[in-house]
Amino acid sequence: MKNEVGKCIICGEVYTTSNVELFKKTYVFVCTRCLERAKDNFIWLCMTCGKSYVKPKDLVITRIRDHELKKAYMLCKDTQLVQGIDECIACTPERMVEYLETQQEGMDC
Repeated sequence: MKNEVGKCIICGEVYTTSNVELFKKTYVFVCTRCLERAKDNFIWLCMTCGKSYVKPKDLVITRIRDHELKKAYMLCKDTQLVQGIDECIACTPERMVEYLETQQEGMDC
């Protein structure tokens, strides 16, 4: 797959040869501009629908309440990182509603 050309899965604007194999014979193309964006932003890529989410690292870190998760993201602050997530709110909004309802129930106690 070294010489193949594909559209960047993050921006969807640029064709590139830069790719990584996620699963057997499943490749993701990411352009150099989006890789540069990963220096200052966390980038999450939904493995179910392919939608990407880009958020500034400082903003994400300041909003995290879970101490261990915050610690993990602080360690990744200076790393170029594109993370794959199993599913997102765009492809499974009902799971987000269930999660928020569970969180609300926990706060009622």
